Parts: sequence; C-alpha cells; structure tokens
Amino acid sequence: MESAPAERPSTSVEDYVKVIYDLQERGSGPVTISAMAERLSVSNSSVSGMLRKLGDLGLVDHRRYGSVRLTETGTKAALAVLRRHRLLETYLVEALGYSWDEVHDEAEELEHAVSDKFVERIAAHLGDPVADPHGDPIPTRDGRVVNRATGLLSDAESGAVGTIVRVNDSDPELLRYLAEQDIGIGMRVEVVERQPYGGSLIVRIGTGDGAEERSLGLVAAEALWIAPD
Repeated sequence: MESAPAERPSTSVEDYVKVIYDLQERGSGPVTISAMAERLSVSNSSVSGMLRKLGDLGLVDHRRYGSVRLTETGTKAALAVLRRHRLLETYLVEALGYSWDEVHDEAEELEHAVSDKFVERIAAHLGDPVADPHGDPIPTRDGRVVNRATGLLSDAESGAVGTIVRVNDSDPELLRYLAEQDIGIGMRVEVVERQPYGGSLIVRIGTGDGAEERSLGLVAAEALWIAPD
C-alpha cells in the first residue's frame, strides 16, 4: 500500500518559513525578528511567539537575540510552498494573461489552497519552468534549486555589463514603474555612471542602435539582479 502524503503545515507556518527562506536567499544579511515583522506586517512579539512554535516543530534554529535560520526540515517546507507560489505566478502570467505586478498577491492566496496534484499538472503544462516571471528560481519537485551567479545592480561598478535575470516582486508599484521604463528580465544593462553619495545610477538598457540610457534610483537598482556577461 502507498503511504499517505505528509500533512501540510498550517498556512501561518508556511508563510513564516517562506519569508525566512526568502530573506536568507536574497542575502541581505542575518534574518532578524524585525526584518520578518516588517515583511509579514506583524509585531516583533508576534514573530517571537511564532518562532518558538517553529522551533518546537524543528523548523528553525533561533536563540534569543540571535539571528534566525531554517533547519533542513524547515528549508524543505519552505521550498515546497515556494514551488507552489512561483509555479502559480508563472501560470497566471502565461496562461491567464496577468501582468507581472498582479500575480504575487494572487499566488499568495492560492498557494495554500491548491493541491500538490494540481501544482504538478501546472508544472507539466508549462514544461517544467525553472524560473517565474520575476526570475525567481522555481524549486524542483524534489527540493533542489538551480542557482545562478548574480549580483545586485546597485552594487555594480561603472562599466559593468550584464543581463537582468531577477526582479524583486514585493512592490507592485515598482514593478509597474520598471515596466513603464521598458526594463525587464533578459535585457542587457550597462552601468554608465554612478552618482556620488548613494545617488542614481545611469544605465544603458538594450543593445545596438536600440540601446537607451536611463536614470535609476537606488530603490529600483536594489530590486534588480544581473548576471555578468
């Protein structure tokens, strides 16, 4: 007889491990209670209480006043929900015509409701994509992630050249702004000049006669990952 599928974590547990993984993955420094509270729009005390529960479940390692890290079990749980989320985003764009600034919130609602069977049907229908519309890697069914050598555009020096491969999807307004500026995944970008004291970046987008210069503020530049040429 086949064994019964493992019971899914609760919606709140999935939300927390997903946020922890995302903060770890994007390399913005140690994951702190305050960073989690900001992402989840809850109080620090709420995060502290949930971390105790996650610790009891064996999903996180966390000591008082220390940073937060997922255990192997916690990472597995996070990758499962991220696979659902990112495949749903891809399906909404490719099959239903959503724009890239609309899909994050829709996928947040759907990721806890759809069955694993439904998600795997989506994956097969889409040809098992490896990245979602924002360039975020889609974990494989067995929990592997194909990572690429990338860096933030905001950290690139003058003269650096690369291809935009990933965009932070947490701010729909920013995504709409980038779309209005014709900046998206797969585009070649060259850093022409860095304004001093944390000012704007002057970048050249595109290739050949079609290349155009843009002035990007620090917030926009911090939302774009590039793979060097």
